[in-house]
Amino acid sequence: MKVVVLVGGRSKRFWPLSEKALFPIAGSTALDIQMERLKSAGCRDVILVGNTENMKQLKKRFSSAKIVEQKKLDDGMKGALEVALPHCGKNPVMIVSSNDIIDADGYRDLLKNSTKKGIDGAILARRVKNYFPGGYLNTKAGRIVSIVEKPKRGKEPGDLVNIVAHVHNHPEELLSALKSESNSHDDAYEKALTTLFKEKKYVAVAYKGEWQPIKYPWHLLSLLEILLRDVTRPQIHKTAQIHKTAVIEGPVILGEGVKVFPHATVRGPCVIGPRTVIANNTLVRNASIGADCVIGFGTEVKASILADHVWTHMGYVGDSIIGRNVGIGGGTLTGNFRLDEGEVQSVVKGERIGTGRVKLGAIIGEDCRIGVHTTLNPGVKIGANSFISSGCFLTEDIPDGSFVSLKKGEISIRENRTHALAPEARKQFIPSPKTSRGS
Repeated sequence: MKVVVLVGGRSKRFWPLSEKALFPIAGSTALDIQMERLKSAGCRDVILVGNTENMKQLKKRFSSAKIVEQKKLDDGMKGALEVALPHCGKNPVMIVSSNDIIDADGYRDLLKNSTKKGIDGAILARRVKNYFPGGYLNTKAGRIVSIVEKPKRGKEPGDLVNIVAHVHNHPEELLSALKSESNSHDDAYEKALTTLFKEKKYVAVAYKGEWQPIKYPWHLLSLLEILLRDVTRPQIHKTAQIHKTAVIEGPVILGEGVKVFPHATVRGPCVIGPRTVIANNTLVRNASIGADCVIGFGTEVKASILADHVWTHMGYVGDSIIGRNVGIGGGTLTGNFRLDEGEVQSVVKGERIGTGRVKLGAIIGEDCRIGVHTTLNPGVKIGANSFISSGCFLTEDIPDGSFVSLKKGEISIRENRTHALAPEARKQFIPSPKTSRGS
């Protein structure tokens, strides 16, 4: 059976981060995890559908897989499948979204149920008690009759939420149904499915295992919690350098060339990437830190995800997600807990929504610089290529490419006319263990 993994879509809901399937987390990515679980379920004939921005990464990471490019991103799943299905022939096809992380058993159950006599297709689904902003399956007499994409709260047709792991035993008929749908609809795939449901027998396969959808950036923090549960023993690379006064406690993974300076503490479960520096008097706990980072003197990083080339100094990073090549000045703090201890809210596409998290810090896009003594309210998002001047107090999201400063007690936001240095230009500032200094 062919497996089509969709990696080409773009989501404004994931702003200010990009490439959610390829964002580094716990030494891996969501797509790496998914590919491993597909392989464990016996699915080895995989086609990846990428886009212009991630094709290079996909080819580098998955050189043995067939990779095709979706150029019409506005066409959503319809556009992706119109590119991929012609490579699949007439044999059954399983379509998987890179944004739905499930166990290998889920794929096995789906495949098993799709091969039953008289079945034309099968869709993995999860029964939910609370509203979920996704597609809901409407079933009758054991078969799916329709799929309702993102119904309004209280208007759900049932409690079965669609997980994008779908088997189509007649992919040529799916392709025909897709081509008959107008390109003007971003739910063209769901409409094509509803057309097929009228003539073909599709069944819902209930999935009870662990499921982590990645729709919003804070969903990565939930995925981190799942992945860190699998870190059960220390794994220290032979080239890692740990000062005799440093404390490595519990299951901690230290990558190649990691340096842990005097009086630093790393409390597991934690994953720390290659060549990262954990400087003097720092505390890192329950976190994922990428490659070539500097966790500078006196910094605490708690339950956060840092991509590659992130630098901090004398600050607090809690329940936060930070993109690649971000510098954070001394004394900067991320608030992660509301005064009323309520759910942290976030504005997505102009609408304020609940994140489902009581603790949520900052979410910072790539190539940002944040000045000293800056404070970020819980859930604040900072767009890529933005500079935040010293002493700012941010209570609202900051657009991409902004220069933010404090003038006469008020926040000023204008276009950022400068840019962050590339990581290669900052190597001269990486501290050496011989100096016994943090940054």
